[in-house]
Amino acid sequence: MKVLYLEDEPLLARIVKESLESRDCEIDWFTDGKSASKALAEADEYDIAVLDVQLPGEDGFTIGTRLHEQFPRLPILYLTARTQAKDVLAGFDAGGNDYVRKPFSMEELLVRMKNLVSLSEGGPAPSTETAPAHRRPETASELYEFGDFFFDYPNLRLSFRNEKRYELSHREAELLRLFVRAQGQTVIDRKQILLELWNDDGFFNSRNLDVYVRKLRAMLENDPRVRIITLRGVGYRFVVE
Repeated sequence: MKVLYLEDEPLLARIVKESLESRDCEIDWFTDGKSASKALAEADEYDIAVLDVQLPGEDGFTIGTRLHEQFPRLPILYLTARTQAKDVLAGFDAGGNDYVRKPFSMEELLVRMKNLVSLSEGGPAPSTETAPAHRRPETASELYEFGDFFFDYPNLRLSFRNEKRYELSHREAELLRLFVRAQGQTVIDRKQILLELWNDDGFFNSRNLDVYVRKLRAMLENDPRVRIITLRGVGYRFVVE
Protein backbone atom coordinates (compact mmCIF):
# COMPACT_ATOMS: atom_id res chain seq x y z
CA MET A 1 0.00 0.00 0.00
CA LYS A 2 1.12 3.53 -0.74
CA VAL A 3 -0.19 5.68 2.10
CA LEU A 4 -0.68 9.43 2.43
CA TYR A 5 -0.30 9.96 6.18
CA LEU A 6 -1.06 13.25 7.97
CA GLU A 7 -0.11 13.43 11.66
CA ASP A 8 1.39 16.34 13.59
CA GLU A 9 2.64 14.37 16.62
CA PRO A 10 6.21 13.35 15.64
CA LEU A 11 6.60 10.54 18.17
CA LEU A 12 3.35 8.83 17.25
CA ALA A 13 3.91 9.44 13.53
CA ARG A 14 7.35 7.83 13.58
CA ILE A 15 6.02 4.78 15.39
CA VAL A 16 3.14 4.39 12.93
CA LYS A 17 5.37 5.04 9.92
CA GLU A 18 8.05 2.53 10.96
CA SER A 19 5.47 -0.08 11.95
CA LEU A 20 3.62 0.16 8.65
CA GLU A 21 6.83 0.19 6.62
CA SER A 22 7.85 -3.04 8.35
CA ARG A 23 4.58 -4.45 7.01
CA ASP A 24 5.36 -3.62 3.35
CA CYS A 25 3.65 -0.22 3.23
CA GLU A 26 5.11 2.87 1.56
CA ILE A 27 4.40 5.89 3.78
CA ASP A 28 4.55 9.57 2.83
CA TRP A 29 4.23 11.39 6.17
CA PHE A 30 3.25 15.05 6.47
CA THR A 31 2.55 17.16 9.53
CA ASP A 32 -0.13 19.48 8.09
CA GLY A 33 -2.13 20.16 4.95
CA LYS A 34 0.18 22.93 3.80
CA SER A 35 3.28 20.72 3.79
CA ALA A 36 1.30 18.02 1.99
CA SER A 37 -0.22 20.35 -0.62
CA LYS A 38 1.59 18.80 -3.60
CA ALA A 39 0.80 15.27 -2.43
CA LEU A 40 -2.84 16.22 -1.86
CA ALA A 41 -3.05 17.56 -5.40
CA GLU A 42 -1.77 14.23 -6.72
CA ALA A 43 -3.56 11.98 -4.24
CA ASP A 44 -4.68 9.57 -6.95
CA GLU A 45 -1.16 8.12 -6.70
CA TYR A 46 -2.02 6.77 -3.25
CA ASP A 47 -3.97 3.69 -2.23
CA ILE A 48 -5.33 5.29 0.96
CA ALA A 49 -5.22 8.50 2.99
CA VAL A 50 -4.83 8.22 6.77
CA LEU A 51 -5.61 11.59 8.36
CA ASP A 52 -5.36 12.75 11.94
CA VAL A 53 -8.33 14.95 12.78
CA GLN A 54 -6.65 17.51 15.03
CA LEU A 55 -4.00 19.16 12.89
CA PRO A 56 -2.48 22.65 12.91
CA GLY A 57 -4.22 24.98 10.48
CA GLU A 58 -6.81 23.04 8.55
CA ASP A 59 -8.16 20.10 10.50
CA GLY A 60 -8.32 16.56 9.10
CA PHE A 61 -12.02 16.81 8.28
CA THR A 62 -11.45 19.89 6.08
CA ILE A 63 -8.57 18.21 4.26
CA GLY A 64 -10.56 14.98 3.92
CA THR A 65 -13.53 16.82 2.42
CA ARG A 66 -11.28 18.37 -0.21
CA LEU A 67 -9.67 15.03 -0.97
CA HIS A 68 -13.04 13.30 -1.29
CA GLU A 69 -14.35 15.95 -3.69
CA GLN A 70 -11.27 15.68 -5.91
CA PHE A 71 -10.70 11.91 -5.62
CA PRO A 72 -14.04 10.31 -4.62
CA ARG A 73 -12.65 6.78 -4.84
CA LEU A 74 -9.64 7.35 -2.60
CA PRO A 75 -10.35 5.62 0.73
CA ILE A 76 -10.01 7.95 3.72
CA LEU A 77 -9.43 6.73 7.26
CA TYR A 78 -9.53 9.23 10.12
CA LEU A 79 -7.53 8.94 13.33
CA THR A 80 -9.28 10.70 16.17
CA ALA A 81 -9.19 11.06 19.92
CA ARG A 82 -12.75 12.37 19.77
CA THR A 83 -15.34 9.86 20.91
CA GLN A 84 -18.61 11.75 20.76
CA ALA A 85 -21.09 10.56 18.15
CA LYS A 86 -21.29 14.00 16.51
CA ASP A 87 -17.55 13.94 15.84
CA VAL A 88 -17.69 10.47 14.32
CA LEU A 89 -20.62 11.49 12.13
CA ALA A 90 -18.72 14.62 11.07
CA GLY A 91 -15.95 12.35 9.83
CA PHE A 92 -18.30 10.37 7.61
CA ASP A 93 -19.90 13.59 6.35
CA ALA A 94 -16.37 14.74 5.48
CA GLY A 95 -15.87 11.86 3.05
CA GLY A 96 -14.40 9.38 5.50
CA ASN A 97 -14.78 5.65 4.89
CA ASP A 98 -13.72 4.55 8.35
CA TYR A 99 -12.16 5.83 11.57
CA VAL A 100 -9.89 4.54 14.32
CA ARG A 101 -10.05 5.99 17.80
CA LYS A 102 -6.84 6.91 19.60
CA PRO A 103 -5.13 5.15 21.26
CA PHE A 104 -5.15 2.30 18.74
CA SER A 105 -3.21 -0.87 18.06
CA MET A 106 -1.17 -1.19 14.89
CA GLU A 107 -2.96 -4.45 14.15
CA GLU A 108 -6.35 -2.74 14.13
CA LEU A 109 -5.08 0.15 12.01
CA LEU A 110 -3.51 -2.16 9.44
CA VAL A 111 -6.59 -4.38 9.21
CA ARG A 112 -8.85 -1.41 8.60
CA MET A 113 -6.47 0.04 6.01
CA LYS A 114 -6.24 -3.26 4.15
CA ASN A 115 -10.01 -3.59 4.25
CA LEU A 116 -10.59 -0.18 2.66
CA VAL A 117 -7.92 -0.66 0.01
CA SER A 118 -9.28 -4.09 -0.89
CA LEU A 119 -12.75 -2.66 -1.29
CA SER A 120 -11.51 0.24 -3.43
CA GLU A 121 -9.90 -2.30 -5.78
CA GLY A 122 -13.07 -4.36 -6.04
CA GLY A 123 -11.76 -7.27 -4.00
CA PRO A 124 -13.29 -9.01 -1.00
CA ALA A 125 -12.84 -7.46 2.41
CA PRO A 126 -10.67 -9.35 4.88
CA SER A 127 -12.65 -11.47 7.30
CA THR A 128 -11.77 -10.10 10.72
CA GLU A 129 -13.57 -9.00 13.84
CA THR A 130 -12.09 -5.50 13.74
CA ALA A 131 -12.86 -4.61 10.13
CA PRO A 132 -16.25 -3.86 8.55
CA ALA A 133 -17.78 -6.78 6.67
CA HIS A 134 -18.48 -6.32 2.95
CA ARG A 135 -19.17 -8.60 0.06
CA ARG A 136 -17.90 -8.24 -3.47
CA PRO A 137 -20.40 -8.24 -6.37
CA GLU A 138 -21.89 -11.66 -7.02
CA THR A 139 -21.60 -11.04 -10.74
CA ALA A 140 -19.97 -8.42 -12.90
CA SER A 141 -23.39 -7.50 -14.30
CA GLU A 142 -25.13 -6.30 -11.17
CA LEU A 143 -26.99 -3.47 -12.84
CA TYR A 144 -30.29 -2.29 -11.40
CA GLU A 145 -33.06 -0.04 -12.69
CA PHE A 146 -35.73 1.46 -10.44
CA GLY A 147 -37.87 4.50 -11.12
CA ASP A 148 -35.77 6.84 -13.23
CA PHE A 149 -32.53 5.56 -11.74
CA PHE A 150 -29.87 3.25 -13.13
CA PHE A 151 -27.55 1.73 -10.54
CA ASP A 152 -24.23 0.30 -11.73
CA TYR A 153 -23.15 -1.53 -8.59
CA PRO A 154 -19.76 -2.87 -9.76
CA ASN A 155 -18.66 0.62 -10.81
CA LEU A 156 -20.19 2.40 -7.78
CA ARG A 157 -22.33 4.68 -9.92
CA LEU A 158 -25.93 5.88 -9.64
CA SER A 159 -27.49 7.75 -12.58
CA PHE A 160 -30.73 9.71 -12.74
CA ARG A 161 -32.02 9.68 -16.34
CA ASN A 162 -29.20 11.33 -18.30
CA GLU A 163 -29.21 14.39 -16.09
CA LYS A 164 -27.21 13.48 -12.99
CA ARG A 165 -24.59 10.93 -12.06
CA TYR A 166 -23.37 10.15 -8.57
CA GLU A 167 -20.07 8.46 -7.77
CA LEU A 168 -20.85 6.37 -4.70
CA SER A 169 -18.57 5.35 -1.88
CA HIS A 170 -18.27 1.61 -1.32
CA ARG A 171 -20.52 1.71 1.71
CA GLU A 172 -23.14 3.84 -0.06
CA ALA A 173 -23.17 1.32 -2.90
CA GLU A 174 -23.42 -1.64 -0.52
CA LEU A 175 -26.31 -0.06 1.34
CA LEU A 176 -28.18 0.94 -1.81
CA ARG A 177 -27.71 -2.56 -3.22
CA LEU A 178 -29.14 -4.03 -0.04
CA PHE A 179 -32.17 -1.74 -0.27
CA VAL A 180 -32.76 -2.39 -3.97
CA ARG A 181 -32.55 -6.15 -3.58
CA ALA A 182 -35.02 -5.98 -0.68
CA GLN A 183 -37.54 -3.97 -2.71
CA GLY A 184 -41.03 -5.13 -1.84
CA GLN A 185 -40.04 -6.49 1.56
CA THR A 186 -42.33 -5.32 4.34
CA VAL A 187 -39.38 -4.60 6.64
CA ILE A 188 -35.62 -4.39 6.12
CA ASP A 189 -34.36 -5.01 9.63
CA ARG A 190 -32.00 -2.32 10.92
CA LYS A 191 -29.91 -4.75 12.96
CA GLN A 192 -29.53 -7.01 9.92
CA ILE A 193 -28.16 -4.08 7.89
CA LEU A 194 -25.64 -3.20 10.60
CA LEU A 195 -24.41 -6.77 10.94
CA GLU A 196 -24.19 -7.28 7.19
CA LEU A 197 -22.35 -4.05 6.35
CA TRP A 198 -20.41 -3.34 9.56
CA ASN A 199 -20.37 -6.71 11.29
CA ASP A 200 -21.38 -4.83 14.44
CA ASP A 201 -24.65 -3.23 15.59
CA GLY A 202 -23.14 -0.93 18.22
CA PHE A 203 -24.00 2.73 18.84
CA PHE A 204 -21.40 4.33 16.57
CA ASN A 205 -22.18 2.13 13.58
CA SER A 206 -25.87 2.72 14.14
CA ARG A 207 -25.25 6.48 13.85
CA ASN A 208 -23.10 5.85 10.77
CA LEU A 209 -26.02 4.03 9.17
CA ASP A 210 -28.21 7.10 9.75
CA VAL A 211 -25.65 9.22 7.89
CA TYR A 212 -25.56 6.90 4.88
CA VAL A 213 -29.34 6.62 4.71
CA ARG A 214 -29.53 10.42 4.72
CA LYS A 215 -27.00 10.61 1.87
CA LEU A 216 -28.91 8.10 -0.24
CA ARG A 217 -32.20 9.90 0.37
CA ALA A 218 -30.66 13.14 -0.88
CA MET A 219 -29.76 11.39 -4.16
CA LEU A 220 -33.06 9.56 -4.51
CA GLU A 221 -35.21 12.64 -3.97
CA ASN A 222 -34.78 13.35 -7.71
CA ASP A 223 -37.57 10.82 -8.24
CA PRO A 224 -40.38 11.12 -5.64
CA ARG A 225 -41.58 7.61 -6.55
CA VAL A 226 -38.46 6.13 -4.97
CA ARG A 227 -38.35 6.30 -1.19
CA ILE A 228 -36.55 4.86 1.80
CA ILE A 229 -39.18 4.77 4.53
CA THR A 230 -38.07 4.60 8.16
CA LEU A 231 -40.02 2.22 10.36
CA ARG A 232 -39.06 3.68 13.72
CA GLY A 233 -37.44 1.22 16.07
CA VAL A 234 -37.59 -1.57 13.47
CA GLY A 235 -35.83 -0.75 10.21
CA TYR A 236 -36.68 0.45 6.70
CA ARG A 237 -38.79 -0.19 3.67
CA PHE A 238 -37.56 0.51 0.12
CA VAL A 239 -40.47 1.60 -2.06
CA VAL A 240 -40.66 2.21 -5.81
CA GLU A 241 -44.16 3.34 -6.78
